[in-house]
Amino acid sequence: MMMHFVCLVASFAAAPTGNASIRAKAGDSDIIITTTQRLAGAIHSLTFRGVEYINSTDHGRQLQSASNLNLATHPYHSETFNPTEAGSRSDHIGPISSSKLLKLEAKGNELKTTIQMAFWLRPGEKSEGHPAINKTVLSDHLIAKHVTIGTKDMAQVIQYDVTFTVPKGEHHTWAQFEALTGYMPQAFSKFYRYVPAKKELEPISEGPGEQQHPIIFSTPDGRHAMGIYSPDQPSKGFEHAGYGRWNFKEHRVVKWNCVFRVKDNEGVKPGDYSYRNFVLVGTLEEVTRDMSRLHEMNKP
Repeated sequence: MMMHFVCLVASFAAAPTGNASIRAKAGDSDIIITTTQRLAGAIHSLTFRGVEYINSTDHGRQLQSASNLNLATHPYHSETFNPTEAGSRSDHIGPISSSKLLKLEAKGNELKTTIQMAFWLRPGEKSEGHPAINKTVLSDHLIAKHVTIGTKDMAQVIQYDVTFTVPKGEHHTWAQFEALTGYMPQAFSKFYRYVPAKKELEPISEGPGEQQHPIIFSTPDGRHAMGIYSPDQPSKGFEHAGYGRWNFKEHRVVKWNCVFRVKDNEGVKPGDYSYRNFVLVGTLEEVTRDMSRLHEMNKP
């Protein structure tokens, strides 16, 4: 009995904790990224030059990943089959996530996690009048991320690689992978897109919706900005989409995302779907400069 008890204690102690941080020097400050147990290892905070870039409130407003699928016997509706890294809608602002952290490594400027994602809706819940089609709270879908602060000689660029694992035994004809989304404070109220053909920024409306160019959100004075760029864009057949933006004024939060889509009437193949993203922080001028360099480095 005593030996059995000791084994149980050892097993419990080996369980990963979601509380971790990584950091790296970037010019006159450190970029600091923090994960929490509350969010099963999803990113709760990103600070640079004393400014918080993430509006982490419930279990949806983080720097995180999610997917939306349709189970081929159902029409596609957003959120009705929606594995989400940080947890479920019903987790709300509580201290526990319905997602399950399987692995976490944090050292220096690198973070690696593997998370078994919970469905955003619990069975019986609805989104925009459409009922959840999942029958469990915890999905069989995995999300693995590898986050590195700094890439090449660009200290203010964060490389963010994600891999979605679609399990066997589910039949989907549509998969929408939100490779990365960032929910930010409403102070980042100026929206821009970077147009590679012109090598310059253009102001863009607050949407909501998607278009094909990388997005930058900035404070009105241009002192603080965050951008998103992926060399893997666009998805085949969705060349005029990929980067979305929203301003949820009633919630005092803005959101960008980088989205990939797979459509296959024969069935979306189970297995891994990997995407590389770059998150850029700094002044609007610095972010624009680094985005231009990334695009030049990753031309087809």
